[in-house]
Amino acid sequence: MAAKPWELERIVITGVGLTAPNGNTLGEFRENLLAGRSGVVSYETRYFGPTVAGVCRFDELKYQKKRDRRRGTRAGSIGIYCAHEALADAGLDWPNVDKSRVGIYIGVTEHGNVETENEIFLLKEFDYDTQYWSHHHNPRTVANNPAGEITLNLGITGPHYTIGAACAAGNAGLIQGVQMLRLGECDAALCGGVSESIGTFGIFASFHSQGALARHAEPQRASRPFDLDRNGIVVAEGGCLFVLERYADARARGAKIYGEIAGYAMNSDAADFVLPDPQRQAECIRLALRRAELNPEDVDIVSTHATGTVSGDNQECQALRQVWGANGRTAFNNTKSYIGHAMGAAGVLELAGNLPAFDDRVCHPTINLDRLDPECALPNLVANQPRELGSAATILNNSFGMLGINSVVIVKKV
Repeated sequence: MAAKPWELERIVITGVGLTAPNGNTLGEFRENLLAGRSGVVSYETRYFGPTVAGVCRFDELKYQKKRDRRRGTRAGSIGIYCAHEALADAGLDWPNVDKSRVGIYIGVTEHGNVETENEIFLLKEFDYDTQYWSHHHNPRTVANNPAGEITLNLGITGPHYTIGAACAAGNAGLIQGVQMLRLGECDAALCGGVSESIGTFGIFASFHSQGALARHAEPQRASRPFDLDRNGIVVAEGGCLFVLERYADARARGAKIYGEIAGYAMNSDAADFVLPDPQRQAECIRLALRRAELNPEDVDIVSTHATGTVSGDNQECQALRQVWGANGRTAFNNTKSYIGHAMGAAGVLELAGNLPAFDDRVCHPTINLDRLDPECALPNLVANQPRELGSAATILNNSFGMLGINSVVIVKKV
């Protein structure tokens, strides 16, 4: 019998680089999650006007020159920052690493909207004469841009591409890195997801038209998954990249190991443009558990996808109850309640925020949960205050997206 792909090589996380609305390092991010500090703020964008958003505040010029930043994109800049931080965290001897054996796999929800909107806005100053259209437009808006900008900045000559998987994209980028390492296409993978979504008024306007954009007098309380008074999504930007390596390689160089990718799965609802299907979500979760050779009760923390929409939260909770039942020891939490929905970066930021639980054995809570929607009742839903766990050795990370794309990643403590 042929070996299963997930049995071929053990793949581990050895570096984490991120920028989130409430932190620019994993340590800062984790501290704010445990303290209940939101990163959502008042925000205003052209045409749409005042709203709320999750805004990152990292040093764009820490790893880029001004000229390159002007030529590139916000998504590329986020990716470059996260890549450098992840490589430094991994402790790789970067000058002596064979750059042709490094792969870059970046999940995105959307790319190019920000640049196109900006250039059309500027073009009106020239009476829409297209001879003034930026010659940087094409390289800024091609789908591989965020990953490509990282290769240019770091001199990486291995394979690179972006993966369009809606709001499941961060997990999809991580899964791609695992697969490429197992195929022998690279020896180290920089993978995860990025989002520049707050730069486009269109995403705010579209969610508003859908009746799915959050509103609240206090921005920090606007993102409230599972709460009976929730009214939609808080749009956020951000990024998180992991360094993945084969377990044997990481051990040989004495690397710090955050965890091992124990299982993963992706599937499709094939049902609706927007509305999720809890049956397909439950099937995706069960497949990931089966590949990890785990039972539901073996999982210590489930990081939920819930975005703060009524239908999305309810459907995911249905799926979770199908798998876990009404009782159990597994803790459930949500990170979007702190930072909003970072689209292509959401899944990996949420996974990163939970990884330190392997060491401190604390599950950070879902904040802004004042009145639990009965449709969202879950056993051991951690609300408003951190919870100490007797065991913290397995994390299951849900990430679902429009057009019915589902992804699940399971990480185990090594």
